[in-house]
Amino acid sequence: MTYEEIVDKVRAGYENADARTIFEHIAIQVNIEGEGNGAFYIEVAERSVCVEPYDYRDRDILITTTGPVFCDIAAGKMTLHKAIENGILRAEGNQEKLRLVEEQIILPTKKKTKKTLGERK
Repeated sequence: MTYEEIVDKVRAGYENADARTIFEHIAIQVNIEGEGNGAFYIEVAERSVCVEPYDYRDRDILITTTGPVFCDIAAGKMTLHKAIENGILRAEGNQEKLRLVEEQIILPTKKKTKKTLGERK
């Protein structure tokens, strides 16, 4: 998978995401390692989500993983929490904002749950 394909899949996954319960700005840089390596950002602002193929130096969260893992997250097939728990994704930075991203952004393919990050198994 190329870098462009990864960004396109992630953008498509977050394209119609519901972020209306997030009222603060969240900037996430995602570093892709391995095949298709590169950096892109996800920005939550004005209750919507934007994915762009640039690095974000003034970020709240830095995520490092592989392209397939983050594409699965964007498709709603895996959660950030599960990827971290399985050791296939590293997240540094503001953990409260990371929790908001996981719990409050509803992907078109993901059902909203009321569990908190610590309650998921």
